[in-house]
Amino acid sequence: MKDLMGMMKQAKAMQEKMQGLQAEIAETTASGQAGGGVVSVTLKGTGELVSVELDPSLLKPDEKDILEDLLVAAHADAKRKLDAVVQEKTQALTAGLPLPPGMKLPF
Repeated sequence: MKDLMGMMKQAKAMQEKMQGLQAEIAETTASGQAGGGVVSVTLKGTGELVSVELDPSLLKPDEKDILEDLLVAAHADAKRKLDAVVQEKTQALTAGLPLPPGMKLPF
C-alpha cells in the first residue's frame, strides 16, 4: 500500500511538471526562414503564426507563386525548430521515466 501511495505522489508531481512544461512550450517561439532569409515567419509553441516578414523585392505580382512557396517553406522550417525545442524540453522532464519507445509527450 505504501508503494501505491508513493506512485500516486509521483504521478501527481509529474502531472504538475507536465502542466508547467505545456505552459512554457505555449510561450516558446521559433522562427523559420526561406529563400536565404527573404521570408521569415515566427510561430508560438501552440503552432500559432505570430509574424511574417517579407523582403520588399518579393512583392511583385508576377512572383506570387514564388512568395507562396517561400511562405510554406518558412513555416515548415519554423515548425521543425519548434518541434525540436518541444522534444528537447519534454525529454529533459521525462528523463529516467520508463516510457514506451516512440511515446510522445505532452499528449
